[in-house]
Amino acid sequence: MADPQTGPLVSARGLAKAYGSQGLFQDVGLNLYDGDRLGVIGPNGAGKSTLLRILVGDERPDAGVVSTRKGTRVAYVPQEHPFTGEATVEMALREAVERALPPGPDHAAEAETRLNETLGRVGFEDRDQRASALSGGWQKRLAIAQALITMPDVLLLDEPTNHLDLPGLAWLEDLLRRSRFASLVISHDRWFLQNVATRMVELNRMYPTGTLAADGPYSDFLEARTLFLEGQAQRQETLENKVRRETEWLRRGPKARATKARYRVDAAHQLIDELAEVSARNVVTGAKFDFTGTERRTKRLLVVKDLTKSLGGKPLFADVDFVMTPGTRLGLVGPNGSGKTTLLRVLAGDLEADAGHVEKADSLRVVYFDQKRETLPPGLTLQRAFTADGDAVRYRDQEIHVASWAKRFGFRSDQLTTPVGDLSGGEQARVLIARLVVQPADVLLLDEPTNDLDLSTLEVLEDSLTDFPGAVILVTHDRYLLDRVSTHVLGLDGRGGSAFHGDYLQWEEAQRKETRRLAGAAQAEVVARKDAAARGDKTRAKRLTWQEQKDWETIEARIHAAEAVHVTREAELHSPAIASNAGRLAAAARSADEARHTVETLYARWEELEAKLREEPG
Repeated sequence: MADPQTGPLVSARGLAKAYGSQGLFQDVGLNLYDGDRLGVIGPNGAGKSTLLRILVGDERPDAGVVSTRKGTRVAYVPQEHPFTGEATVEMALREAVERALPPGPDHAAEAETRLNETLGRVGFEDRDQRASALSGGWQKRLAIAQALITMPDVLLLDEPTNHLDLPGLAWLEDLLRRSRFASLVISHDRWFLQNVATRMVELNRMYPTGTLAADGPYSDFLEARTLFLEGQAQRQETLENKVRRETEWLRRGPKARATKARYRVDAAHQLIDELAEVSARNVVTGAKFDFTGTERRTKRLLVVKDLTKSLGGKPLFADVDFVMTPGTRLGLVGPNGSGKTTLLRVLAGDLEADAGHVEKADSLRVVYFDQKRETLPPGLTLQRAFTADGDAVRYRDQEIHVASWAKRFGFRSDQLTTPVGDLSGGEQARVLIARLVVQPADVLLLDEPTNDLDLSTLEVLEDSLTDFPGAVILVTHDRYLLDRVSTHVLGLDGRGGSAFHGDYLQWEEAQRKETRRLAGAAQAEVVARKDAAARGDKTRAKRLTWQEQKDWETIEARIHAAEAVHVTREAELHSPAIASNAGRLAAAARSADEARHTVETLYARWEELEAKLREEPG
């Protein structure tokens, strides 16, 4: 994506960062160009979030420099962005735009234009909602909206897919693909990276320079990484053979070595050092775990019959039927609030169903991983989180030393005395899974187990769930894991409806068809109303004056024309040719705002006339 005329928007060279004796990365470099959508991955603790804070200027590197092209506006959305107090959605956005806009005579008009445009772009229908009362997914959208309203040239996003439901993920993918700004996204969502990224970078100590980059989406990066690791493994094998020969020579007596040139002795030691370095990079660390099954031979573990549940008068699901047998892995999908977690809680026995019942095999062992997760006291050490007392963990009738158990989950022995509160979100997630897998189970009920897990841990989780001998019911926004693990999918629509699908892609296609059907039905209803009016429905037509009837007959064409003008004005507003001209930019903003206002006025008039036509005769 390099532009030789203008160079990169953001450039980093030779970056290094450490906290105390713990080094995160060193000699890291990257460039971000116009049109880039750069995906950044790496294991937990590699320093990805720290790298973003350095790029945005919130943190200083120990070494290296970051440069930004003159006039480039950079916006940053961190992982966590809690909204507190009584501020509404509109207030949160207005505060962001007021900070971004310079003072001037057009300040108020520009702020209002950006506010209305951003609210529509992000999907907020109620601007007066209290921000702190929003769901996690809508708080994430609001945080992204606060960045968008500044009209950035570069958008830095740290795990933006966290808390977004499946429609929210589709919205974000579409937003990034359509936007003019460049973006850098840290994410563990492989499906998202496949759909969005134009380039990929992994931050990992196993690479000689600390990073590996590849053009293209996530799948292209996987191919590049495979080739690199194969080459590095071959290099290690070659070095091992050379070192073996040189070591044998060095072990000969001093008299034999004296006949050799001194440089060969030095070269032998250099080979040994290089082998040690390559071998250290080739060591793959990460979590290793398997869920403990009970080896139950019963074929029908759970039988769900006519299960129905509403909350607060809202129907979530009705008449749900399914049977879980060993090896069955059911993925639950649907928008936030559709009842996925509620269904898991009913199956776990935490909630009563309104109707229907759940039959469980005798002495069935159910393990439930709660989305909110159990609370680990922040002062509890890692060792005590693994085992309440002693120095061993009991797993599958074996005693395993706690240091070995910690290593299985990607922790070092020197971390055993670390308070849980000092661990990263991904490390805390691994602790909770470590506590979970020691419990023998016939059925696993997993509510968002993938939150905060890095890619290597996600891959292990996938393998563990696939190999688990019991049944699994899984709620996750990780579409890659869902597609790989699930044997079938149950989709909930949040209105009481549900349907089974062979896999995630089938559900996704069904959603698209339903969207098209609803849009077609709405359009057909409009056409039917207009046809009824055109046929001379005397009673209803009498309710329109002659001028109103004329308006009704032409309003659809006028709306289409006004929308076309609005699209043109919006394109002019975002043209790079006026980006640095404050006067032309303000004029374009006013013009776009006027076009938008015209469209809104016409739609309001359409609704007014429709309401008159729907009125029953008195």
